[in-house]
Amino acid sequence: MGGFIVRQPLPTKELEDLDPFLLLHHAVVSYKNSPGADQSGVGPHPHRGFSPVTFVFKGGVHHRDSLGNNSVVYEGGVQWINSGSGIVHSERPPKELIGSDEEQEFIQLWVNTPAQFKMADPSYQGFGKEDIPVVLSRDEKIRMSIVSGSGFGCEGPVASTSPVNSVMLSLKKGGETQIQVEAGHVAFIYLLNGEIKVNGQNVNDKNLIVFGNEGDSIEIEVLQDGDALFLSGKPIGEPVETYGPFVMNSRSEIIEALNDAQNGKMGMLVEEF
Repeated sequence: MGGFIVRQPLPTKELEDLDPFLLLHHAVVSYKNSPGADQSGVGPHPHRGFSPVTFVFKGGVHHRDSLGNNSVVYEGGVQWINSGSGIVHSERPPKELIGSDEEQEFIQLWVNTPAQFKMADPSYQGFGKEDIPVVLSRDEKIRMSIVSGSGFGCEGPVASTSPVNSVMLSLKKGGETQIQVEAGHVAFIYLLNGEIKVNGQNVNDKNLIVFGNEGDSIEIEVLQDGDALFLSGKPIGEPVETYGPFVMNSRSEIIEALNDAQNGKMGMLVEEF
């Protein structure tokens, strides 16, 4: 993606999608030898029909878009785009990362949008670490940042187009907690780094653990410091047709999206460096 390697635990041959979640990329990028700001990260590109979401775990991400947003979010923050009828955006490292020893680590998640909102006006939501409510486990060794939906008695600041609960977890060895999956939701945990035990089963880093929609209770024990992402969402249950950066319900809608993007109907983005 954008000239650098990403891990892709979703989709895979074994797991094509997890309605409403379509794709998950895990990136760890060094810009120490970057050729320059205008050649780093991912340049301007369009989206329609879903929400591309970026969870920042290290460094930062500089978002620019055709709506006029110009936003840098650092470690612990999130950028959530409801692309709707169309938006053009870029994802670059903050200029202070370029040439430095600091790494950029983030998760990009694609969340499908229900048909009734696919052609709604696009919007961008960017929240820093300080804007996201935090709940600590009883032993205070697990920090849970509630990004969207609800969890542990808190409401996240992000407004999503369908019911989605998302929590960023910072894990310290010896920590224990329990997460209750909302009834009717599918859910997963992706472990970026570290080692945990989930319902008694050891899980190493870079693994994705999927749960059903029966309101499962998830017991977590931290065996080694790390970071994780918890997501649950209510399945949309609609046809999905995808092509590149577009997610619609039919092939004809994909063709329309391609034509609109080529004709500039999703807006224009001219970056300044």
